[in-house]
Amino acid sequence: MALTGLILAGGQGSRMGGRDKGLVDYRGRPLIDYVIACVAPQVDELLISANRNLSEYAQRGYQIITDTLPDFQGPLAGVLAGLHASKHEWVLTVPCDMPHLPDDLAIRLLAANKDRTIVVATDGLRIHPAVMLIHTSLSGKLAAYLQSGKRSVHGFQEMEGFASVSFDAAEMQNINSPDELAQI
Repeated sequence: MALTGLILAGGQGSRMGGRDKGLVDYRGRPLIDYVIACVAPQVDELLISANRNLSEYAQRGYQIITDTLPDFQGPLAGVLAGLHASKHEWVLTVPCDMPHLPDDLAIRLLAANKDRTIVVATDGLRIHPAVMLIHTSLSGKLAAYLQSGKRSVHGFQEMEGFASVSFDAAEMQNINSPDELAQI
């Protein structure tokens, strides 16, 4: 099944002191480079959702998309832009701050989508809502959800219903702050 990958790098990085998380150095490379290395081989098309430092992201050779909604409205705004830009019916979304994603992420999420339009990754203890497989047919519902003022990724997933797949917690670790970066 053809699949689009969407890396969400369009946030304000408020917990990272305003730094663009995808470009934060991790072990000598920007975080996004780890995510690209993992996700690109698993998908047929790769998009990067970014709202600043566009030329820096464009150097990676993938299509850059920006939010169609103003004022950094959260990851769902990037997801909506990705659903509109996708060449394929299914989109795998991942945040730019998860450098240890599993090599079988797409295959395992696809295998769980039997009758759902959303499949979400968990680590056995908590849900990782930004790591999901989502069908492009949800773009209208997602646009309406955002227009209503709602921003919760998990809230939208609960509203639509979803399947989930459990992964190792180390694979789902994200880096949200300078303290988390130092701990890893």
